[in-house]
Amino acid sequence: MSTPSPSSIDFRPGELLGCISGELGLRKFIEDRGHSLIVTSEKDGAGCQLEEELQDAHYVISQPFYPAYLTRERIASAPNLKAAITAGIGSDHVDLQAAMEYNIDVSEVTFCNSISVAEHVVMQILSLVRNYIPSYHWIKKGGWNIADCVERSYDIEGMKVGTVAAGRIGLAVLKRLQAFDCELHYTDRHRLPRDVEEKYNLHYWEDWKGMVQTMDVVTLNCPLHPETEHMINTESIKNFKRGTYLVNTARGKLCDKDVIAQVYTVIHCQTIL
Repeated sequence: MSTPSPSSIDFRPGELLGCISGELGLRKFIEDRGHSLIVTSEKDGAGCQLEEELQDAHYVISQPFYPAYLTRERIASAPNLKAAITAGIGSDHVDLQAAMEYNIDVSEVTFCNSISVAEHVVMQILSLVRNYIPSYHWIKKGGWNIADCVERSYDIEGMKVGTVAAGRIGLAVLKRLQAFDCELHYTDRHRLPRDVEEKYNLHYWEDWKGMVQTMDVVTLNCPLHPETEHMINTESIKNFKRGTYLVNTARGKLCDKDVIAQVYTVIHCQTIL
């Protein structure tokens, strides 16, 4: 099969093609080829429209931030289903074991927003370290209390920053932080090439729990699967030093939210999830 070679586009450049309102720009493409496209946001609860349509569906396209969960039960009720496609990155809303057993392809749009996420990580790190949000609220209240604003405002220069996972997003974060003269660390089951480590002065750790013990900032950039679900829990949080900044732009369930709430209350670490 040859790769698509479109001769034109049927949308205005810059137009937001949302999953529901914009139908991802797919309706004309699909219907011109004799297929039907059903678009719905009714995807939760027994008997919802998603479950009704699954009985005849060949493909399910879901966005990752408000996903249509394909459980084993839903997959079993979809005898014609060929593929579950994520209009973005991440497939943790699909029961992957069930998909394999029912011979259903699971795919995503790799790298489609990796740079956006990496830049967002850097923004959140700076917002935390520079105490931006509380300072912004002082302005919103109509004043400027510089003492309170700078009480927990620091330079990121010289801080130890570690990323859990250094794939497309994690490595992009490290590249962007190099300009801030941070000490950059990473852990990943696949070590980066030596020339990459040398170029960005990266320090490799085999175990993320060992890495976080000395980090000032920790950013989670790993996928969610059974091994990483609640990786930040009652026991593992003890590895973080007091005052650590934790940024999670991957998946919320990497962290036990109750543990995060507890340690935030006692100011063990500052967190953005």
